[in-house]
Amino acid sequence: MEELAVSLGTLALMGACATIAGAAEDLESDFGSQSNANSQVQLAPQVGYLHRVYNKAICGEPVAYGLLSATGAAVAFALATAFAVNIVIALALGAAVAALMYGVYATTAYMGRLTGQKRFGQPIYIDVLLTTTPPIIAHAFIATMGIATFSYLLNVIIGQPFPFPILALLWGIMTGGMGSAVGDVHYGAERQYQYKPFGMGLPAAQSGKIVQKGEVGLRNSIDIAGFCVKHGGPLTGLGLGLTVFVDLWRHIIFIEFVNGWGAMIAGLLVIVVWVIGNRFLEVWARKAYGPFKKEEAT
Repeated sequence: MEELAVSLGTLALMGACATIAGAAEDLESDFGSQSNANSQVQLAPQVGYLHRVYNKAICGEPVAYGLLSATGAAVAFALATAFAVNIVIALALGAAVAALMYGVYATTAYMGRLTGQKRFGQPIYIDVLLTTTPPIIAHAFIATMGIATFSYLLNVIIGQPFPFPILALLWGIMTGGMGSAVGDVHYGAERQYQYKPFGMGLPAAQSGKIVQKGEVGLRNSIDIAGFCVKHGGPLTGLGLGLTVFVDLWRHIIFIEFVNGWGAMIAGLLVIVVWVIGNRFLEVWARKAYGPFKKEEAT
């Protein structure tokens, strides 16, 4: 019973770390325009829409966060193993190294992408680089620290046999996928275009025609992240936190039943409940706010 209590307490801490990491990951991708809408930011100058949005994506969020999390966890593992550094300090140092590396990638990607768009007249704004890169690094640090921490707990306390840098790699990929799947809904095509009827896809004729004006002056990445912190970031964090908590909760509680198959059965039931719930939510949303009419698109 005592061992079960320790495992559940650890699981609660892991869920908290995952929630914070997920929210930070989504906001970092919004600062750097590394979400699905990134292709529109990249395309905008080519159709005559110059902008002040940070444009750094050189890969998708899952790949980027797999590398980021694995790097932070590997540095922490090396410091703790080879130099006997306290694991808390090692995790913080590893996250700092990974975040600074990520900042270098972000800077070179921003400069490189916009240099390649010189023919379209898109400027490189030094003030955008200086004001947006630090928040990118800070949020990458928070996300890496959270992912590496709950990966370490998963390895040492819960007993997952894989080394925690490998777990951090896998959970980093999952965190990036969560940001793309959950956070991008609130990045919001509605935010980027603002004149889309509910539920409508982007017409090909409007591709790249992003909104350039913000609340005060021209739209920038700080405006976008300020909008996403209301819904996209928290919901991404909630999604990742629930994924960690619910998945490991059913593992810890039901692994002793039916020769280990109890955890699999419980997981299947959780998935079925979520699928049914999502379907009811979708039908309700369509009835309440949709459907859109094609003639409303302008």
